[in-house]
Formats: sequence, C-alpha cells, structure tokens
Amino acid sequence: MKTTKYFDNKVLLKRPYIKRKWCEMALKNPVKKEKQEDNNRIRHWIYIDELNKYLRVITLADGETIHNAFPDRDFEL
Repeated sequence: MKTTKYFDNKVLLKRPYIKRKWCEMALKNPVKKEKQEDNNRIRHWIYIDELNKYLRVITLADGETIHNAFPDRDFEL
C-alpha cells in the first residue's frame, strides 16, 4: 500500500483507530468513488462496521497513494 508522509506521520497519529486494512478495502471495493475537482485527488468511501460509520479515504490523483482517511459523518449514499 502506497501512502504519503502526511498520512503516515499525521493522519495515523491523529487517528490511531484507523486501520490500514480498512483503507485498502476502500480502494478495492468503495461504495462510492469521486474525483475532487480542486486538486484531482480521489475520494473513496466504505462502511466500517467497527466504527458504525463510513470511512472516507483520499488518494492522490493516481488512485493508489493514500493521503488522508477519516470517518465521514455527513456521507449519504
């Protein structure tokens, strides 16, 4: 799994409950996927039972390098 330094050094420290396997699952089988218009990053969502929420995983434009991940309270299908 490819990640940015920001993800490794900031995101995982700030949100230690986020599991790398969840992020990988979001890239492989997202319930929704969309491109951000402002910076070409890609958003992937997946429902995580353990969180009882959707997890938003943001990748760089390549769609593989994870840059951010967080529970998305406002996500609706």
